[in-house]
Amino acid sequence: MATLTAPAPSPAQITLYTDVADRVTALITAGTLRPGARIPSVRKLSRQFKVSISTVLQAYRLLEDRGHVEAKPQSGYYVKSRFWQRPPEPERTQPPKRTTKVTIGDMATRVLQEARRPGIVMLGAALSGSDVLPVRQLNRIAAAVGRRSPKAGATYDVPPGCEMLRVQIARRALDAGITVSPDHVVTTSGCQEAIALCLRAVTKPGDTVAVESPTFYGILQLLELLGLRALEIPTDPRTGVCLSALQGLLDANKSVRACLFVNNFNNPLGSLVPDDDKRKLVELLAAREIPLIEDDIYGELGFAPARPSAAKAYDKTGNVLLCSSFSKTIAPGYRVGWCLPGKHQAQFERAKLFSNIATATIPQLAIAEYLAAGGYDHHLRRIRRTYQQQIARMSDAVQEYFPAGTKLTRPQGGFVLWVELPAGVDTLALHDRALEHNISIAPGPIFSPSGKYANCLRLNCEAEWSDTLERAIETLGKLTS
Repeated sequence: MATLTAPAPSPAQITLYTDVADRVTALITAGTLRPGARIPSVRKLSRQFKVSISTVLQAYRLLEDRGHVEAKPQSGYYVKSRFWQRPPEPERTQPPKRTTKVTIGDMATRVLQEARRPGIVMLGAALSGSDVLPVRQLNRIAAAVGRRSPKAGATYDVPPGCEMLRVQIARRALDAGITVSPDHVVTTSGCQEAIALCLRAVTKPGDTVAVESPTFYGILQLLELLGLRALEIPTDPRTGVCLSALQGLLDANKSVRACLFVNNFNNPLGSLVPDDDKRKLVELLAAREIPLIEDDIYGELGFAPARPSAAKAYDKTGNVLLCSSFSKTIAPGYRVGWCLPGKHQAQFERAKLFSNIATATIPQLAIAEYLAAGGYDHHLRRIRRTYQQQIARMSDAVQEYFPAGTKLTRPQGGFVLWVELPAGVDTLALHDRALEHNISIAPGPIFSPSGKYANCLRLNCEAEWSDTLERAIETLGKLTS
C-alpha cells in the first residue's frame, strides 16, 4: 500500500509563510517581542496578519528551524533567549557648539557616483529599489497621459504646478494632520529642489542654518552650494533633535536664519520626533521668527500603523515650510516633489520660476492619476513591511559579522541603518577598502559639516535580502577588524 505524503507547498505558499516569519523576526529584532517573551498564538496572529492558521504554523516552524523561537508544550511559542541580544544604540550626539563652513561636497558626490558602477553592492546611496516600486504601472499611466494629452509636454506648467497633483497632495496631507488648500501646494523637481528653493527664499549667503547632527549629506551639499554655514544640533537616535540644546544654541548664535530638520525618520538615524516635541519646536521657532524647513520625505514610510504627524500640523503662523516628494515611495526618476511654503510662498514661487521655470508636466500628471486611482495606501503598507523586514535582517547580519562594541540604531521608519563602529575605525579608509571588493558604503564624516562620526557609517537597507548582501556585510565586518 502506497504511503500518503502531504503535497509540497506551492511557491506562493512558501512566499506567504516566509513573509509571516520575516515579520515576526522584525518584531523580535526591534525589541517588540523580547527574549523569553511568548509570541502571539497561532489563531491571534492568523487574525492580525489576515492569513490562514496553516500559514502561521508553517511560519512558526520556520522560525524554530532558524533558531529564533522555541515551542513549549501546552504553552505556545517563545522567543529564544539566546537568539537576539540587542546591540546597544548610539548615544545622543554631541557636535561642536559653533557654526561651520560646509565642505563635504566632493566626498558625498563620490558616494552617489559609485552607485552607477557595474557590479557594485550598493550599500551607500539611499535609493529605493525598483523591485518594490510601482514602476511598470506608472510607466503605463505616463504613456496613456501622453497619448490623451499630446500637448502636455509642449507647455510649461508654471508655479504652483499641476492642479490635479496639488489636489491629491492636499488630500494626503490630512494623514499628516495638515489641512491645506491645493492653492498652497507648489510642485517641484524632487524634494531636493524644494529644500533648495526654501533656503533661497528665507536665507542669503553667509547666513547660518541649524541642522540635526548627523544629517543627510544632500542637505549639507545644498548649504555648501548656497554659501550657507551650518550649526549642528545634538540629536537623539530615537527622538530626534534635542529641543533644550537647540534653544540654548539659538540664544547663543544670533546668526541662525533657519532650521532644517527631518522630524520623521531622520536620515541617517531613523529617529522620530514625538508629536509634543514637534509642537514645542514650532512654537519655539515661531517666537523667534526663525523659519522651519521640514523635510518629510520619509514621513510615509513609518513602521507603526498610523502615519506620524508633520511639524507643519502645529503651524499657526505659516512659519513652517514643508518639503517632500514621491521619490522614496513611487518613482525616484520621475523627480516629482512638492512644498507647502506657508507665508513664504511668494518668494518660493519666484525662486522656482527663476530656477527652472516649471516642473515636468507628464510625470506630475502620471503621479496624480496613480494617486487618484487608489491603491497607494496598499502599496505603502507593503513597502513599509518590506523595509522593516530588511532593516531587521541587516541589523541581524551586522550584529553577527561586525566587531564587538558595534552600536546600531533602531529605525522607526525609512530604510537606512546607522552603525557606530568601535573607536579607532576610520570609515573613510574603510570606504576605499570596501570599494576594492565592489561594496559601496556611506562613511560617517559626510553627514557632518565638522567632520564628526569618523567611526560611523550608514547602510542602505532597501534591497531585497540575498546571499550577495550577506556576503557583503560579512566582508565589511572583516575589513573593520
